[in-house]
Amino acid sequence: MTLKLSWCGALAGLLLGGSALAGDLPNLPPELPLPQGGDSPGQVTFRHDSHVDSAKPDCVSCHPRRFGILGRSAKEKKQAVTHAAMEKGESCGACHGKQAFGFDDCTMCHAQ
Repeated sequence: MTLKLSWCGALAGLLLGGSALAGDLPNLPPELPLPQGGDSPGQVTFRHDSHVDSAKPDCVSCHPRRFGILGRSAKEKKQAVTHAAMEKGESCGACHGKQAFGFDDCTMCHAQ
């Protein structure tokens, strides 16, 4: 519990502090390979640097509502993200297909 509160406090300080607004991105987590479903055309790796506006970093638009900030559960780590779920607005579909590019070009996300 203390670790969670400390981490949340550090995140809030980073978001409200001047260093994050000075143009430098906060230390972002490493690339995150997502679980691949059986019918997937290729691996998808989530990269924070392509999802964060360096002029206005805003972690709270995704964390902790959409995605946990202290890592994924063992179940989530194994659960593939499906297009059916995304089309319902879950996971990546919370933004993609709405304010971010849609699902027309597989190569935008899937490695070939």
